[in-house]
Amino acid sequence: MESTLDALIETIRAHKHGNPDTSYVAKRFAKGRAKIAQKIGEEGVELALAVVLQNKQEIICETADLLFHILIALEEADLSFDDVMAELQQRQGVSGIAAKKARYAPVVKPLSD
Repeated sequence: MESTLDALIETIRAHKHGNPDTSYVAKRFAKGRAKIAQKIGEEGVELALAVVLQNKQEIICETADLLFHILIALEEADLSFDDVMAELQQRQGVSGIAAKKARYAPVVKPLSD
């Protein structure tokens, strides 16, 4: 499985600066960061609907679509899937509730005298 993901990442990198008329990947990059983000939102909604409808084949297809567009976003942001995996590794063994609280805890600065 990992080699499939690696091959997809390499394909995205190879086509990033390609011809948008002949490459879907190049077209996504040519449209810019906002459109890349919009596509992630669309695919996320489609996946959510498939989950609600309990359509297993659609869940698989929409998950693949979402992952593909996430990989494009990571490449656009000059990040890698390994960066995401490292984050998941750090979270292992940590309560998801506690981790989320720590990430989103408001920063309180002490008042100066």
